[in-house]
Amino acid sequence: MTEENSSLNFIEQIIADDLAAGLSPDKLRFRFPPEPNGYLHIGHAASICLNFGLGEKHNAPVNLRFDDTNPAKEEQEYVDAIKRDIQWLGFQWDIECYSSDYFQQLYDWAVQLIREGKAYVDNQSAEAMAEQKGTPSAPGVASPFRNVSVEENLDLFQRMKDGEFEQGSYVLRARIDMASPNMLMRDPILYRIVKKAHHRTGTDWCIYPMYDWTHGESDYVEQISHSICTLEFKMHRELYDWFLDQIIDPVKLRPIQREFARRNLTYTVMSKRKLLELVQSKTVSGWDDPRMPTISGLRRRGYTPGSIRNFSELSGISKRDSVTDVSLLEYCIREDLNKTATRVMGVLDPVKLVITNYPDGKTEMLVSENNPEDPHSGTHEMPFSGELYIEREDFKEEAGSNFFRLTLGNEVRLKSAYIIKGESVVKDEVGNILEVHCTADLDSRSGSGTEASTRKVKGTLHWVSIPHAITAEVREYDRLFLDEAPDTHEDKNFMEFVNPNSLKIVSKAYLEPFLSQAEMSDKFQFQRLGYFTLDKDSTSDKLVFNKTVGLRDSWAKQKHAPTAQPNHPGKQSNQGGGQPQEQRSAINEIQKIAKKYTNLSGDKLAAARADIVKFAQEVSYEELEPLFQTAAKKVGTRIGAMITLGVMLDKGQERNSQIEAFIAAGLSDENELLVEEAKAVGS
Repeated sequence: MTEENSSLNFIEQIIADDLAAGLSPDKLRFRFPPEPNGYLHIGHAASICLNFGLGEKHNAPVNLRFDDTNPAKEEQEYVDAIKRDIQWLGFQWDIECYSSDYFQQLYDWAVQLIREGKAYVDNQSAEAMAEQKGTPSAPGVASPFRNVSVEENLDLFQRMKDGEFEQGSYVLRARIDMASPNMLMRDPILYRIVKKAHHRTGTDWCIYPMYDWTHGESDYVEQISHSICTLEFKMHRELYDWFLDQIIDPVKLRPIQREFARRNLTYTVMSKRKLLELVQSKTVSGWDDPRMPTISGLRRRGYTPGSIRNFSELSGISKRDSVTDVSLLEYCIREDLNKTATRVMGVLDPVKLVITNYPDGKTEMLVSENNPEDPHSGTHEMPFSGELYIEREDFKEEAGSNFFRLTLGNEVRLKSAYIIKGESVVKDEVGNILEVHCTADLDSRSGSGTEASTRKVKGTLHWVSIPHAITAEVREYDRLFLDEAPDTHEDKNFMEFVNPNSLKIVSKAYLEPFLSQAEMSDKFQFQRLGYFTLDKDSTSDKLVFNKTVGLRDSWAKQKHAPTAQPNHPGKQSNQGGGQPQEQRSAINEIQKIAKKYTNLSGDKLAAARADIVKFAQEVSYEELEPLFQTAAKKVGTRIGAMITLGVMLDKGQERNSQIEAFIAAGLSDENELLVEEAKAVGS
């Protein structure tokens, strides 16, 4: 492998290999295919950056295709939001297209399948069809409608299209293989009846194609060279190829599906359904609430396109699902804003500071550097007077040696201004500090060029001149959930982990007057407090600022920029920095999947079993044996252990008394799934 190839991710390597094998570069075409049933989130950013990044790298077109086959959940609002987010990230698609553009072609191909005896109409209940599908270790049972004549199926399908039947009463199924080890191949549904107006086609159709039928055929119509999906579609690839086999023209390019791992983020949820629940329950203010992981929410909070693209690059593209610590995302925006944000001063929790030896009524205009990281950023002026606001936490009457801010009898510097010394305080009748009185060394002003101006003191405080301050509302955000993985608990709803203190509103913060000219696109560092941006709720009479992220870099102790972390065993992340989270072991992954195993059915059950088999390849017998003692009521874990044991035995693991006893216990269990797995292992 060349040095250049060694730097490619596995998707890029696949494309490089295809080009080396003779694929013409002008045949390359990619697509980003969102379903318009919600707003895009940070997980989608990985796919956006991957597909459009491949387009940029190979100078190849990228389609934006909306997979709009479910009118019950899709809206034009979501279409508009998706387009806005992609363009904001800095990408531009070649063709905007919709799966609904191909409804007639998809219908014609479905009719072709019926004529060839490869599809049939079924009017059984969903429950009956699910039961007939069988299990991963037992073949399915053929539908009683599987062998109905072509003529009758054509008639029924036409009547479905004409709207004669009630919603849910009939479906069109592909006639494939009810004994296939891949349960997705057991006569999947092609069309269902949905009597709801579509956001583009109105009421022209009352039957709508399923995603699996639509996806690959749409790729084929658009001549997509590489159909890049997330990992949950890996088991769908066989079906993707079967559908293409039925309609492919050998002289045209055949799309190839490849899968990469989706991106998850700690302390949030990525399911559109769950994000919608947050919106509908008014837990958040909307899809673009700054606490949401949506691209719209991140944009409103103050994240930049560059920070999200950098986050996607650092997270990488992998073949295995992983959880990325939210600290990596915060690292990326902090790195970006440090280079670009204008430095200003604001006070969120004020106490009055009076400089007793400063001339009454005097105002000075001091010069503040906009950004020390950018020599071309310029400067701006800020007024200084004898009455200032400082942060209440920056003063203590008495403090230990580790307190480097203002105390009585000690000196600190006011940022860009003078060195002051605490002298006395004014309190109310209950002892609350109303004013701090100090004296200033009037020869110590920063930038004055005097010897005194370079005199060192232990602390520097930010401030705002009271006569000149403007007021604003400031919204400070914390993580939306208190739990690292809020949607992974079997016995609790993810909503139980919502952080009640995820939003703190400072109704009256005091800011330097320069901020009165702030615009929506501006980014600011409130010195010593963090990075802030103007919110869309701002008016000419009331400014509202969102806190994007704090100044502290929790990754500062690491030698290199952080990278995405694999799944980890449910422990809390290291909020104080230090080493990144450890990789969750394969046996822990199996236990995590197995806990939910008995609640699954159909395709989800098959996918879970396949994942357990995959992880089982990495498990040692020493890791597995303790699970033989799992309590009888934890059936899912015992099933996961039995599947893993089967993989080990196939690889040559010798049987022993513990193994035989575990198999025997499984054979005598009341759970059918466990019995089936035990039979397979024991045979």
